[in-house]
Amino acid sequence: MNEEDLLKRSAEERERIFKRYELGRAEGAEIDPWEDPDFQIYHVTDRYGFMHDKPLPSKLDPHETKKQQIELERIKKWLKMLKSWDENDKLKSVEKTAEKGKPKKLKDLKPPDKNKHLKSSERINEWEAIHKEKLHRRIYKGIPNSLRTQVWCKLLNTEKLKSDSKGEYNKMLKLARKYSTDARQIDSDVNRQFREHISFRERYSTKQQSLFNVLTAYAMYNSEVGYCQGMSGLAGVLLMYMDEENAFWALHVLLSDSKYAMHGLYKEGFPKLNRFLEHHDRILTKFMPRLKKHLDKHGLDAILYSLKWYFVCFVERVPFSLCLRIWDIYLLDGERVITAMAYTILKMHKKSLMKLNDMDSITQFIQVKLYKDFMYDEDTVIQTLERSMDELKKAKLDLPPPATKDELPSRQFGVFIEPSFEQIVGHRMETFTEKEKETNEIVMLRREAARESVEIDNRESQVSTSDSVGNAGTDVDSISMSSRYTLDSETSICESTSSSVVECTRL
Repeated sequence: MNEEDLLKRSAEERERIFKRYELGRAEGAEIDPWEDPDFQIYHVTDRYGFMHDKPLPSKLDPHETKKQQIELERIKKWLKMLKSWDENDKLKSVEKTAEKGKPKKLKDLKPPDKNKHLKSSERINEWEAIHKEKLHRRIYKGIPNSLRTQVWCKLLNTEKLKSDSKGEYNKMLKLARKYSTDARQIDSDVNRQFREHISFRERYSTKQQSLFNVLTAYAMYNSEVGYCQGMSGLAGVLLMYMDEENAFWALHVLLSDSKYAMHGLYKEGFPKLNRFLEHHDRILTKFMPRLKKHLDKHGLDAILYSLKWYFVCFVERVPFSLCLRIWDIYLLDGERVITAMAYTILKMHKKSLMKLNDMDSITQFIQVKLYKDFMYDEDTVIQTLERSMDELKKAKLDLPPPATKDELPSRQFGVFIEPSFEQIVGHRMETFTEKEKETNEIVMLRREAARESVEIDNRESQVSTSDSVGNAGTDVDSISMSSRYTLDSETSICESTSSSVVECTRL
C-alpha cells in the first residue's frame, strides 16, 4: 500500500467508527454478539447503577436503615446550602459585571447570609468564610448521591467554563471526526469500560456514545496529552453524574487545574507518576518501614499495585461507594488526598499484607480483594483518611516536592495541530522516546535500590547458613525480572520490569 492508500483506509476506518456511535442502537446498527454480553445473569442493580449476579438483601439491616434516615436529613441541609451557594454565585457574577463598568443590579438578589448591611463584596467574602468549614465537614461526611451532580459541577466550576467557551466542545467534536488519531483505541476502551454498569452495559448506548464523544473531543482539545488509557475511567465516572459537555469540562479541570494537575500523569514519560511514586516510597520508609521492606523483599515496586490509585483516583481498586466518597474529598482538597489515601490503604491493611509472602498474593489482595471487600465501613475509612492527612501534613509529607516544568501543559488548549502521517495511519513507534527511556531508567533505579536494601537487611539479619541468604537474593531477582501481571483490567499486561509503565500505557 502506498501512502495515499493508507491515508484513505485510515479515514474510512475513522468514519466507520464515528458512524457507529452516531447511529447508537437505532435500527440498522451493526453490533457483534460478543459486544453485548448476556446480562440476564444479573439479578439486581444497586443504587449507583452497577449490576450484580447475586441478589442483594431484600430487606435493609438496621444499620442501612439508619444510614438512609441520616442521608435524608443531610439532603435537607445540603439543599439549603446549595440554594445559598447559588445566590452567592449570582452575587459574584453581578460584582464581576459591575467591575467592567456595567450597572449593578443587586436589588433582586437575596443576601446569602444575615449580614444585609454589608456591601456585596463583603457579603461574598463573609459567605465563603462561614461556609468553607461547613462545606468541608459535609463533604467528608459524604455528599448525598442524589446531589452529587450539583455539588461536583460546582466544585469543578463546569458551568462557568461551559459559558465562557460556548461552541468549543462542538468544535472539538467536529475536528475529532475529521482528524482523530485516537478513535480506534478509544472505541476499544469504551467497549470495555464499566460494562457492569446499567448506563454502559449496552454497546453504543447513550452513555457509551457520550464517553466516546468526550474522549475524542478532549484528545483534540488537549493535543499534548491526546488520549491515554485510564482517561476512559475518569470520564466514565464523570458521565455517571454529568451530561456530556459538563463531563468534558470537568475532565479538563482535572487535567489542567493546579489543584489536581493530572496532565502530568498522562503526559509522555508520566513525570507526575514518577514524582508521586517516589514520594509514596518516602512515606512508607518513614511511617511503615517494616511493610516497605516486606514489599521490597517480594519485588513489589509501588508501580505494580498503584497505577489505578493515581491514574483514575482508586476506580476499581476500592468498592465504588467508597470510591465516590474519595472522589468527593479529592474534588474539594485536591491531589494531597491521593497521597494520603494511598498511605491509608496500606496502613489499614498492614497486618494482612505482612502475612502474605509472595508477589501474586500481595497484588491480588491490593487489586482484587480490596475492590470486592475493603473490610472496613466507609465512615471508618474516611475518618482514618482524615487522620492520615493530618499526620502527613505535620510531617511535611502531605505533598511531594513541587511539579517540574515538564509536568505542566506546554501547548495552548483548543489549538488544532494537524497529525503526522505516522499518527494518522496508526504506526506504533518501534523504539522508546527519550522521555520514555528516562521513565524506564527511573523505575529501574528505584527497583535496584529496593533490591540492594533487601540484600543488606538479609546480610545483617543472617542467622542461618549463607546458602539461605543467597537463595533469598535469587528469589527477589527472579520474581522481579520474570513475572508478568495484569495491573489494569482496562489497559493491558504490564511487565514487572523497568519498562512496565511505558508498555502498559502504549498498548
